Amino acid sequence: MTTPYVVTVDLGGIVDKAGLMDRSAHALGLPDWFGRNWDALADSLADPSVWPAATAGRALLVVVTGWRAYARERPEEWSVAREVFTEASGREPRLTVALALG
Repeated sequence: MTTPYVVTVDLGGIVDKAGLMDRSAHALGLPDWFGRNWDALADSLADPSVWPAATAGRALLVVVTGWRAYARERPEEWSVAREVFTEASGREPRLTVALALG
C-alpha cells in the first residue's frame, strides 16, 4: 500500500467562509479558476486532476486543523463545510478528510 500524500488545511484564525476557501485553495494548490464556493470545493476535493502533482497515483489525506473556533463562530457554515468534506470523501475513494482534534 502506498503512503498517502498529506495536505494540512489550517483554519486557525479563520472567521468566515471566504477565509476557509482561501486557506483550502492555497493548501491544496487549487487552480486560479477555483470558484471559492461550496460546490467548487466539493468538486475540487473529489477530482484528482486538480490535486497537488505529488499525489500522482497516491491517495490524498487532507488534515483540517484549527477548525474549532470557526465551528463555534460560524456553526451553520461549519456544518456545510463538514458535509462538503464528507461528500467529497464519499465520491473519491482515494480521498480522506480528517479533522484534527488537537
